[in-house]
Amino acid sequence: MSQGVDFLLVGAGELLTIEPDLGEGPLGVIRGGALAALDGRITWVGRTAEARRAVWLLRGGRELDARGRVVMPGFVDSHTHLVFAGSREAEFARRVAGATYQEIAAAGGGILATVRATRDATTDELVALGRRRLDLCLQHGTTTVEVKSGYGLTTADELKMLEAIQLLAEMHPVGVHPTFCGAHEVPPEFRGNTTGYVDLVVEEMLPEVARRGLARYVDVFCEAGVFGVDEARRILEAGRALGLRAKFHADEFVAIGGAELAAEVSALSADHLLAARLDGVRAMKAAGVTATLLPGTAFFLGLPYAPARAFLETGVRVALATDFNPGSSYTPNMQLIVTLACTQMRMTIDEALRAATLGGAHALGLEARVGSFRAGKACDLTVLDVPNHGYVPYLYGVNHVQTVVKAGRVAWPAEA
Repeated sequence: MSQGVDFLLVGAGELLTIEPDLGEGPLGVIRGGALAALDGRITWVGRTAEARRAVWLLRGGRELDARGRVVMPGFVDSHTHLVFAGSREAEFARRVAGATYQEIAAAGGGILATVRATRDATTDELVALGRRRLDLCLQHGTTTVEVKSGYGLTTADELKMLEAIQLLAEMHPVGVHPTFCGAHEVPPEFRGNTTGYVDLVVEEMLPEVARRGLARYVDVFCEAGVFGVDEARRILEAGRALGLRAKFHADEFVAIGGAELAAEVSALSADHLLAARLDGVRAMKAAGVTATLLPGTAFFLGLPYAPARAFLETGVRVALATDFNPGSSYTPNMQLIVTLACTQMRMTIDEALRAATLGGAHALGLEARVGSFRAGKACDLTVLDVPNHGYVPYLYGVNHVQTVVKAGRVAWPAEA
């Protein structure tokens, strides 16, 4: 029996379902594919030749003809810092001239430079800046994004950031999911007193964030010289007790046991992992933790890339994300991240596209809602003006996105 729908996409040269049982190969490709949705949820996935028998378009519904283009789920960018004030192009110039990220931070730059600018900004200013960046994410095919605090580092400023993120979630078509990252760095006021700052995060910031319902996740920069494993454990466990899931920065520069901690606390994801030990990654796999890799950061800082092939051989689930931030990965472009994953981390095209969609959904605990095409999931998709999905990473440095649909409605280009 056919069903009424209010959105119908037909004519996909390749429909990448990211569900192997629905089509060909690891990405479940349906050639000549189509899908239908009602009230923002997918109700049917199949071939264009079968669509007219399977569904009928309700009055006022929208039909979109992909005209032979590639259609895939919207990217799920599970690690960003896109709400901030100020910019750090001067630091970029210093790095190009040979300064390291750590040297710049020691001279008062890095994260703390953005902290100063963000503390000086109003909530409205942060919303305006964040809205423009979310527009860029949407235009490049991202339909779901995680956004962290972490450039306030006082209770009032962290709450201000999270309030701005909440306002963006209410006003923007991109699905925004907030993370409290008050333990992003030790602020100048607590220099030499990391324990005192952890006390503030655990005893004052986290309870207030939870009371106001401003975050879904808790993050900490678990790294040598920032927050050690014991400090990170305390923060993550305090967050868990308040209902916030752990997903955190781990072993980016030095292997201090962040991957192992992620397994211990059953985190949704451990992110970066450039220096992680394979035994730690194996523990993550056993605990169901997603390894979120951020090749844009290695590219921008000139660092060695995470050993994705070795990680994949352990069987751990992998996600890809931009790490969109002003200092170490200033890009909203998940298409570029897929290219870097293929060329620099030796992921296959299929592995990279899955990691950039369903992998990211797993890293946010949203795999039942977004990241693939299956009945009941959100109708979030991007139409790419390429002849086949291999072109997504192959023809790089350009934006392939022609149309983005969020919850069954065309979100970009904006319709009058």
